[in-house]
Amino acid sequence: MIKRLLPLLGAALTPAPALAQSNAFDLAGPDLRVTVSRGQATLPVAQVPNLQAGDRISVKAMLPPDQEAHYLLVGAFLRGATNPPPRDWFSRAETWRKGKDRLELTVPEGAQQLILFLVPETGGDYRAVVRAVRGQPGVFTRAVQDLNQAALDRARTDALLSAIQGREASAPDAIPPTLTKSLGIRLDTQCLDRRPELQAACLTRRSEAVVLSDRQRDSFTETLTGAPVDLAIQLSNTPAGGYGYYSPYIGVLRDVARLFGAFRSAQFQYIPTLARWNDERIGLLLNAAPSFRNPKSVLVVPMPPVEASAPPPLRAPEPRAALCATRRDLVLPVAGAPLIYATDHAHGLHLRVAKPDGGTAELPVRADPERGGFVPAAALRPDAVAGDAEAVLHGSWGFTSFDGPRYRLQSPAGRAWRTAGDEATSLVVGRENQLELVGGAASCVSGVELEDQSKNLRAVEWSVSADDRLLLKLPLARARSGPVTLLVRHHGQDAPARLALKALSEAGRLDGLAFHAGDVGATLTGTRLDLIESVAVDGLLFKPGALVREGQVDRLSLAAADPAAARALVAGEERTARVSLTDGRRLALRFTVTPPRPSATLINRSVFRPTPDGALRIAIADEEAVPHDAKLTFSIRAAGAIRFDGRETVEVASAAGSAPATLRPGEGVMLQDAQVAVASFEPGGLLGPSAHGPLRFRVVRDGVAGDWTDLGTLVRLPTLTNWSCPAGGKPCTLRGENLFLLAAVAPDARFASRVDVPDGFTGATLTVPASAGKELYLRLRDGRDLVASVPRG
Repeated sequence: MIKRLLPLLGAALTPAPALAQSNAFDLAGPDLRVTVSRGQATLPVAQVPNLQAGDRISVKAMLPPDQEAHYLLVGAFLRGATNPPPRDWFSRAETWRKGKDRLELTVPEGAQQLILFLVPETGGDYRAVVRAVRGQPGVFTRAVQDLNQAALDRARTDALLSAIQGREASAPDAIPPTLTKSLGIRLDTQCLDRRPELQAACLTRRSEAVVLSDRQRDSFTETLTGAPVDLAIQLSNTPAGGYGYYSPYIGVLRDVARLFGAFRSAQFQYIPTLARWNDERIGLLLNAAPSFRNPKSVLVVPMPPVEASAPPPLRAPEPRAALCATRRDLVLPVAGAPLIYATDHAHGLHLRVAKPDGGTAELPVRADPERGGFVPAAALRPDAVAGDAEAVLHGSWGFTSFDGPRYRLQSPAGRAWRTAGDEATSLVVGRENQLELVGGAASCVSGVELEDQSKNLRAVEWSVSADDRLLLKLPLARARSGPVTLLVRHHGQDAPARLALKALSEAGRLDGLAFHAGDVGATLTGTRLDLIESVAVDGLLFKPGALVREGQVDRLSLAAADPAAARALVAGEERTARVSLTDGRRLALRFTVTPPRPSATLINRSVFRPTPDGALRIAIADEEAVPHDAKLTFSIRAAGAIRFDGRETVEVASAAGSAPATLRPGEGVMLQDAQVAVASFEPGGLLGPSAHGPLRFRVVRDGVAGDWTDLGTLVRLPTLTNWSCPAGGKPCTLRGENLFLLAAVAPDARFASRVDVPDGFTGATLTVPASAGKELYLRLRDGRDLVASVPRG
């Protein structure tokens, strides 16, 4: 990538105000016809990124027949900023004289740049140009470098505008992201609101309008070596002048007036031109109108640099990814050089594909920036590639042949899909099934369908998991059992690949039965447990209850018809459960009665709630109520054969709260002895601010939980700060916070004169009926059967 993106040159030798007013290259100048020959090959200049010593260049100015002003066409080779070129490195042609109107140049050894001039014919014109170039070669060396780079950047802008012509280009969404990414461009679309002929000039004038990135070149210092101190170089604020980043190039103008100012005389001024390559033609764009009065304008035309050929470092973004060779819309993605899309430097491009017989097939390709890579001129025949094949991009970069990225191509020919493992036998009707196919060309799949016994087709959701693997979701929720056929369609093939499968009615899979000694219920795990009608253990009948599906496993609760007989089952015994299905089938399942679950009974409990400072004390008549901000202490006794040994934890939960909270020994639980434990906690802090409703606990040991036991009713209380009644029987006022936790307020215990508190009440005061009593009665929202009272205060 270019480590620096230099700006376009500004207008030459114009006063500063004029330069500020017009710095866009939007004036059409004359055309040049240029060809370059190397050995026996001749290329148009648009296909030549660089020159080499010995190259032969033919240049002719394409001036109109009625051209009145005579121009000398002057060619000069440069050899660096500090080494003036010899006089015999200059050539001239008289464009108005037939037979003398063409420059025939040969690149000498040691030359680094070639620059052309269109000079108005006057006395001493040729000698003046020679003196100027030899006098300060560094200025012209820098000029040709910058003009060449500006022309390349303008070519990318033109490629963008050409691609979006006819679109609603003023809308950013209408410009494909792949297009701007391929060309290395980010832009502000304000310029696209202008007329088409003004869009390019706008984009190349406004620094905020377009940002370009080029990853082809990697030399930054070579263009700065020997730069004159009076050059107004402005680079982006990125490391190494923008290497590896986007860098603004347009609108950051060099001070061309100072660049060429040393050569202004009463006779000549120098005007830079921006080259636009089109086959043999170079169209020149000017940023200032040429003058045919003194000082006359000399047009400065850059030519490709004289340097070693450096083909672009093209690469495949995902070199290991397989591409479908038979896709009609095949794109060979490429990254590394935006100029392959904007110029003809890369030409004669082909994709060389290895054929099954050991030969190769050559497929012409072209660069398509909208699609982000190279596009074949025609699709490969399905039999041209069997299985996987390697393909390589090759072509010419100027006169130099090069090989580009390598690609892995796939074809559906000679490959067949099959199910992975034994999955074909696991298809079950009544639900969606996942199926993996292997063996085919996954990149060539265009669609998958499922055909049932009635020849009805259903689309199948699919995804590619590997080059030869597909993941399918088969829609069998409403299908009938029996044969089904998968149709896998491929790009480039008319007939789909067919894969016969069989969908079964699942009888259900029984994984296990869990029964703890002392329980009156059991839990059955497996699949399709909705088909269970009953379970019998040695004559003891269990009926199905709640069915829960956890992932791919069903959990079915079973309740014993005879609880006493269920409690008689002894831990450690092996039993056989006879499972009856709704379709009449019966299955057998062996299980072992596991030790009893931990259980405990509530001995006692106490509630302590300090009254907040400045608040009225709220009294609740029901002893089952547990205030949310109180401290609850309760004691439990181990039941049956259970003994506490410190491995137990106590879980507490509210019906309307979050997940259960755990109390551990030393963290809320203390053992009195092996039979009695005491637990203490603050419900609000442990269960969260919204927890309320029935409060319960259970004992857990080694991951096995006992039954839930009630602890009371958890209620949230407001903070009441004042209850006052004015004289004269006027309504009273109740003040406090979180008054929405009250359902109703009344001056009497029967709530005959109550005031209902609306849902979501956010006020800090409530107006209640007048009362001569000393207490106000409250009905709590968390327990509408609970009545509390608060004293006057």
